[in-house]
Amino acid sequence: MPYDAVLIAGPTASGKSAAALALAERLGGAIINGDSMQVYREAPILTAQPIAMDKRHVPHFLYGHVSVGDVYSVGRYAEDAAAALGQVHAQGKLPIFVGGTGLYFMALTDGLAQIPPTPPEVRQNARARLAEIGVAALHAELTALDPRTAAALRPSDPQRVLRAYEVFEATGRSLLDWQQSPSEPVLKNLRLAKFLLDPPREVLRARIAARFEAMVDAGGLAEAMALKDLDPALPAAKLLGLRALIALGEGQLSRTEALTQAITATRQFAKRQATWFRHRMPDYVRLCPDSRNIVSLFDKNFA
Repeated sequence: MPYDAVLIAGPTASGKSAAALALAERLGGAIINGDSMQVYREAPILTAQPIAMDKRHVPHFLYGHVSVGDVYSVGRYAEDAAAALGQVHAQGKLPIFVGGTGLYFMALTDGLAQIPPTPPEVRQNARARLAEIGVAALHAELTALDPRTAAALRPSDPQRVLRAYEVFEATGRSLLDWQQSPSEPVLKNLRLAKFLLDPPREVLRARIAARFEAMVDAGGLAEAMALKDLDPALPAAKLLGLRALIALGEGQLSRTEALTQAITATRQFAKRQATWFRHRMPDYVRLCPDSRNIVSLFDKNFA
């Protein structure tokens, strides 16, 4: 086989997991997660993690291996992905990376900025400042310290604003400056087959709605309620639909209202993903979300 690894990216609900499973079955592969929300063990339903039967059938790595209370970063993902890659190679299987987090794929193929770890006291002080003044005011402070990075961030995004603030406080250097000096990629010197699932907009919108309703009925509401006290500054707090479902569980929203909010937020997120992929992944082969397509295309052009 002329390829050492396969990458399958795409927006949420585009059929990535089914495509990866079909390809793994065809090629004797193992699947490695490339989605920042599917790493959390407390939300397997809301993050649409592979079901137990699929995991027994094909080896899966980096799903549900992190607590929602952890500050799991793309840097930690790169380390975990490198370790998983070694395990898959040791098993003599083809690694198939699948997910929707663009930065994770950049870590795999292009490398990451080597940002020093943030000292605990700096992190604690930054979080206390965020809790005291709110994300908009913290963004204003970041603008005074690091205007280039602040200009690239939404003032309403607590996770990224906090991260940029922490980095400047810890290092005295702009986050953008660090990002311009990447480390070696996880998949350096490997021959890669790259796919991007790109379903028609209306197909994706329908799939998002159907999947979210199914998640709620399958236990997603209970998962959300178990996370109602989660620190909003943690990465896991960005889980799609979490706040709407908590509001449903607490009686603040009706089921229809909560689903509408959650589905709308998910569709908006998928649109941002698709835009990111278009601009940052021009060398990926685009195809519709049919698992048979990816197997057929690999057989014809990549095998």
